[in-house]
Amino acid sequence: MLLKPYKIQIKTGGIMVAVIHEDTAHQLDLHLGDRVNLKSGRTEVICMLDITKNGFPKSRIGLFAEAYEALNIEKGDTVEVYPADKPASLLPIRAKLDGVRLKPEELNQIVKDIVGGNLSDVEMTYFVSGCYAHGLDDSETAALTKAIVNNGKKLSFKNKIVADKHCIGGVPGNRVTPLVIPIVVAAGILMPKTSSRAITSPAGTADAVESICNVTINAHHLQKIAEKVGGFMVWGGGVDLAAADDHMIKIRNPMSLDPEGMLLASIMAKKHSVSANHVIIDIPVGEEVKMKDAEKAQHLKDRFIKIGKMLGMKVIVMVTDGSQPIGYGVGPYLEMVDVMNVLKNDPNAPEDLKEKGIMEASVLLEMTGKAKKGQGRKMAEELLKSGKAWKKFNEIVDAQGRKKLPKLAKFQVPVVAEKTGVVKVIHNKTIAHIARLAGAPKDVVSGLVIHKKIGDRVKKGDALYTLHANNQDRVNYALDFAIKNSGYDIK
Repeated sequence: MLLKPYKIQIKTGGIMVAVIHEDTAHQLDLHLGDRVNLKSGRTEVICMLDITKNGFPKSRIGLFAEAYEALNIEKGDTVEVYPADKPASLLPIRAKLDGVRLKPEELNQIVKDIVGGNLSDVEMTYFVSGCYAHGLDDSETAALTKAIVNNGKKLSFKNKIVADKHCIGGVPGNRVTPLVIPIVVAAGILMPKTSSRAITSPAGTADAVESICNVTINAHHLQKIAEKVGGFMVWGGGVDLAAADDHMIKIRNPMSLDPEGMLLASIMAKKHSVSANHVIIDIPVGEEVKMKDAEKAQHLKDRFIKIGKMLGMKVIVMVTDGSQPIGYGVGPYLEMVDVMNVLKNDPNAPEDLKEKGIMEASVLLEMTGKAKKGQGRKMAEELLKSGKAWKKFNEIVDAQGRKKLPKLAKFQVPVVAEKTGVVKVIHNKTIAHIARLAGAPKDVVSGLVIHKKIGDRVKKGDALYTLHANNQDRVNYALDFAIKNSGYDIK
């Protein structure tokens, strides 16, 4: 059947969607959610079908932006519409729901269909649900990792040592990555790092770095940056590296479904896609982070190392303290201020952030063979103290596209202690929530700056932290919440 197309000025974010009248759908024996082949000239695409009735002509087909652009529609064109076969990956997805162990070629087909936009959100949700209910063993996890990488672009650095790191998250602040990268790169080690944006936190590494330079760069340009300055720190979602993973994260997020095998594959695919062969993984442990206890952290640690070996990576896993925020700033630019102060050897820089950065850099320097065993810390400290790391940081920022540093927020309001005592507990989730109420991460200078940490003595009226916001309403939201629940237990 030939229909006249028109563009619906809405983007779906990837999946191609077409809309036809219900009578037209009945004529073609099509139903809501079916797939249809659309052909215009020599171009052919598969779309998910939506059906409507009122005010919609039977002779026309509405195409959402991605579908319209993919078909290269020109004035006067018509579109041929006919039913499409269901994707081959639906059978293995159904098998996973039944608890069947999937073969590498089946996982590759699923990932291929995800990247190609051939699976609906519902179908991808069934895949995630199957993995959540029945798990992925080590072989499946390694196969899923390879499938994610093989169905996206990959950076290649032949016969070179390539370092990378990842933190599974949950700790406010903790902006260690942009501190470690310039130290390691200044030592002569390649470190091409892709990072994520915030989903429920006040800032992801990509959000923080984006406050001072560009983080959305294509793979070809990234290869050149890495070869020129030795590394980068960019947003993974802005590059077609491990693209399928971004689709699956979007599906997992609404119900916080985080199947262990998918978590491992997600992280390792990002490392594998930049040809990393020496990787450290940071697993913070604490009451209000993803890993609640050391036993679970040890289990995850063992799996990371095993999967790494299957992928040809040397992996070291560090189990760290996730009991409280690290650094002073919580929010994109406020966290980068901490990073830059450490790199500039500012005496007021946060000591806990500096210590963790040196610790992680020293491990990478030793595992890559750049420093002898037991000498990594000395080398990391020297690279920091000499200013070489700060110089390298600026080279990376310039290569990615430096921005003018933003001004600090218009409103800066302290939240004070209601009694005298010692800080016993800081609730990470509460601190993160208050920073988001203040405007982070959307407003890069909003968030909060912490003044007191666990073990500090405070007097009634002392500032625990200072809210930063550019909007009076935001100040009021955050302050109203903080007065009821500051996030601090003082005894």
